[in-house]
Amino acid sequence: MAYENLYKKLDMMAEKIADERVREMFRKCYLNTLETTVKFDDEGNVFVITGDIEAMWLRDSSVQVSHYVRAAEDDNDAKALVKSLLERQFKLICLDPYANAFNESANGRGHNDDTMKLDIVWERKYEIDSLIYPLWLLNRYYENTGDKEIFGEKFFEAYKVILDTLITEQDPKNSEYYFRRTWEDGKDSLDNNGYGADYAYTGMVRSAFRPSDDKCVYPFLVPANMFIIATLENLHKNLSDAGIEDTYKQTAEKLCSEIENGINDFAIVETEIGRVYAYEVDGLGNCLLMDDANVPSLLSLPYLGYCSKTDELYLNTRKFVLSRSNPYYFKGKDAKGIGSPHTPENYIWHIGLLIEGLTTDDKAEIERIFNALISTDADTGFMHEGFNCDNHFEFTRSWFAWANTLFAIFMMDKMI
Repeated sequence: MAYENLYKKLDMMAEKIADERVREMFRKCYLNTLETTVKFDDEGNVFVITGDIEAMWLRDSSVQVSHYVRAAEDDNDAKALVKSLLERQFKLICLDPYANAFNESANGRGHNDDTMKLDIVWERKYEIDSLIYPLWLLNRYYENTGDKEIFGEKFFEAYKVILDTLITEQDPKNSEYYFRRTWEDGKDSLDNNGYGADYAYTGMVRSAFRPSDDKCVYPFLVPANMFIIATLENLHKNLSDAGIEDTYKQTAEKLCSEIENGINDFAIVETEIGRVYAYEVDGLGNCLLMDDANVPSLLSLPYLGYCSKTDELYLNTRKFVLSRSNPYYFKGKDAKGIGSPHTPENYIWHIGLLIEGLTTDDKAEIERIFNALISTDADTGFMHEGFNCDNHFEFTRSWFAWANTLFAIFMMDKMI
């Protein structure tokens, strides 16, 4: 595929960047997904690996191509790329809605965990975001292309599976899902012999794992539940705009209402700086006050479309997570920002910095984050997963397309 208009748009944007090093960094990050992670089979079906891992994550692949949606308006190759990915994602979700990552074919590769795993599944960690990100991408695809064909039979089959799974996981005792890891000291095995931690019904949806692929401490991951609401509400609007019958609208609206009530009743906590959102809760009175750089996160709520950047409760929560009160906020010689329990202590994530920049309109703050981004790439011209806040040359994952895409989006939205 030629992607002629995509490259023309890239050239036009890059010309606006005066600094040669930053200009080249933008080009490399913009093209990273397309040039290194996209594969087509003989029938033209797309498969998008996450970078240095050969499998396709539903979450990562959705974000990895999200900036190309903007080119899909007048580039048929970009349009075909995103549409083919969506159709593959719909098919995979119908095969196993509890899987987070898949093989290109049913080759049996991936993590050997004690769970009901098909050969096409790389890893079967049930995460809310794995189900919602394809719908998030679908919304952006339709809004940029107006292509009503995407709302076809494959979409509605997957949409029903997604809703059925989310509703089941509102009360996990009805779920057959279990996950036990027999290696790595079993650290990711779910409590209660793999069936999950104790809880009380809240109306929210359980997520066994976070978007970091780490096990949840408490089963109701608050930002992931907010992601459900924002994405389904946007989907309703797009189906209406397209003149497509919204077969499951009432079911989805009921689900969103119950989740919202659960957030209001269980996920808002009083702290020294006022009321903030908790990261995870269990409905039994326990909560986890923190944030993780992986998205959905509490920091990312305006980016996800759940609330505005000026929402008072969000701003309080933002103040909390961008402070030492958040156990995964680190500050060192090279940068300050949010990290993750997924990586070593004092490792900041470029994704965290990028989301921090994408969720503010403060010009001074955006400039500070921009300078932090371009000065912590370890002279590679790429974003990484986590890096040592005291020495950015110590980092994890030299090939991480999700972070590179977000850098391109940050540049397009905030700097060009």
